[in-house]
Amino acid sequence: MADETAEAPVTDPARLVFDEQALALADDVWRVARRLTRDPQAAEDLMQEAYTRAFRSWKQYTPGTNLRAWLLRIVHNLAIDNARKQQRQPEQLGLEADDYYLYDRLGGPTVADVDRLVERLSPGPVLEALGQLSLPFREVVVLVDLGDLSYQEAADVLEIPVGTVMSRLHRGRRVLKKALADHAGGETA
Repeated sequence: MADETAEAPVTDPARLVFDEQALALADDVWRVARRLTRDPQAAEDLMQEAYTRAFRSWKQYTPGTNLRAWLLRIVHNLAIDNARKQQRQPEQLGLEADDYYLYDRLGGPTVADVDRLVERLSPGPVLEALGQLSLPFREVVVLVDLGDLSYQEAADVLEIPVGTVMSRLHRGRRVLKKALADHAGGETA
């Protein structure tokens, strides 16, 4: 008796070409997902969900058009959906000092060790400043400056006019520049 839940192997030549081309863009999809989520685990989940959706709806893609923009649009839409879900979830309380009683009792690292580790692993000032940008500006900066998309490609992904992309990019860069200048000024003072 055959397992009815297993999927049949893909034999459609058009589907094989689509799969190959889509998977070749995995680095771009990862980079954009990472910047939109600001969390590697969330970016992996977002990327997996995006590819799952893309492979399920591969027939909706029009061959000869920009596959990269199509995939990044899926990533963008999923990131927005996930952000909306998070906003609807109640705020979770953090751990209290008493929650670490057993860990401390067993000789866990000192507070200074943990602080040094957190400082070493924390993202740099550029990522910190990027994370503080509002979503519309961050999306454009990520797609154009980090994703290496043209203004038109970013406009296609975000479904906004090219002029809006240019405006948001200019304003986003200006906010980043000010945040980085403030950070640099704070270190030298």
